[in-house]
Amino acid sequence: MGWFTKTTEPREQAALPDLWHVCPACQAHVFKDEWEAALKVCPKCGHHDRLSARERIGLLVDPGSFREFGTEILPSDPLGFSDAKGPYAAKAAAAVKKLGTSESVVVGSGNVEGTRVVLAVMDFRFLGGSLSTGCGEKIALAIQHAIDFNRAFVMVSASGGARMHEGILSLMQMAKTCAALQRLERAGLPYVSILTDPTTGGVSASYALLGDVNLAEPGTLIGFAGRRVIETTIKQKLPDDFQTAEYQLEHGFVDAIVPRKELKARLAQLLAFRMK
Repeated sequence: MGWFTKTTEPREQAALPDLWHVCPACQAHVFKDEWEAALKVCPKCGHHDRLSARERIGLLVDPGSFREFGTEILPSDPLGFSDAKGPYAAKAAAAVKKLGTSESVVVGSGNVEGTRVVLAVMDFRFLGGSLSTGCGEKIALAIQHAIDFNRAFVMVSASGGARMHEGILSLMQMAKTCAALQRLERAGLPYVSILTDPTTGGVSASYALLGDVNLAEPGTLIGFAGRRVIETTIKQKLPDDFQTAEYQLEHGFVDAIVPRKELKARLAQLLAFRMK
């Protein structure tokens, strides 16, 4: 009888949908639908998980209003850099193909509750959101666009620092972007900087903390060198909350900490006040 015979052929099992997301902070299991509905903020501990540049743009601008530019600017490889994992040019090309962005920042214009702005939004998934010659060029282009069309400039940072595959040319972008922001200030146009996790290295030491208003999401890592490097250098134990958004607010580097769900409304409020 077929009931008592075993088949030697492997059974095909239908792939079960992945229903859960594990919070990287508290390890709580949250339904994926709930996680997405909460804008990737953990309902258990309030941890703000990282967003891609496209997700961030969707959060901040009015639907259908975003117009991207600068997509022709791609990573360059002035040093012909290569390490044990392969050539830098191949890594950069793979990131472009995988993420569908030309560099570690996406720039364009859009509306924030009706106010026309120019945005530059970094994507940490693109080689750690590193500041490169292409990234710096796109940010400078966005700032000039804001000047030309008399619009506010909004920068959303998420970076591990300068892209050292490009050597000193990547560090030069710190000065280049700051010079562009000086031109924006002379034009009398506002600059709102939004710091997200993480904002570190040369980015934190340049344009990220130069906003007329610096906003940060809760728990964001903001700093220059890493904790272990600093502790080793100064031979002291740092506070547990060192380099968090809360620590930076207490010490005057950040003007406000804004939960993700309130960020667009707060940004719109600031822009409406400055662009009257």
